[in-house]
Amino acid sequence: MTGYAADVVALARKDLKLELRARDTLPAMLLFVVSTLAVFHFALPAGTGAGAAYGLLWVAIVFTALLGLGRAWAPERDGGALDGLVLAPCDRSAIWLGKTLATLVFLAAAEIVALPAFALFFAPLDLVAIAGVALASVGICAVGSLLAAMAAASRGREVILPLLFLPLSIPLVVGGVGAGISPDGATYLSFLGLYDAVFAILSWATFEYVVTE
Repeated sequence: MTGYAADVVALARKDLKLELRARDTLPAMLLFVVSTLAVFHFALPAGTGAGAAYGLLWVAIVFTALLGLGRAWAPERDGGALDGLVLAPCDRSAIWLGKTLATLVFLAAAEIVALPAFALFFAPLDLVAIAGVALASVGICAVGSLLAAMAAASRGREVILPLLFLPLSIPLVVGGVGAGISPDGATYLSFLGLYDAVFAILSWATFEYVVTE
């Protein structure tokens, strides 16, 4: 394993170990997504189309991800370790990539519970819809980790993060819903893949300037 990859793995492992000890992010995400889907199940009128149901699934996923992203930089911020992490002898983009991987693990764990719950409450999901969820999750975590780092350094981080994140998540929601309900789901998967590639490269390249400022 190269030095860069070893740094990324070490940083992601650090976040996963902290979560295993504290258990203050993943349980909240699981409870939120299941509760939201349960409320939507009883609130949605009978006979509502699949489009509305898939839209509600994505509302639950996006806000569950936002809950996790809001806590993504909390250990470094609360412990005053962010400056030390930035000064560590590693490429600063490895910090972003490690944080993105850890956040993706948390979101994937929430989706492992959410997708069967959605199939139970609303409708079964095919492979294209599940692939859409996976691709959109990569984009959510790539963009969200960068924006959460920007918000973590500000006083109004609880307000700034949703203001920055939600507009950028709209294309992911459109792609995810389209992959679930459109007969041409492959087109939406290609769109999500392109979004992931473009924004992952932008986030990777700009993270150093974000933490420097």
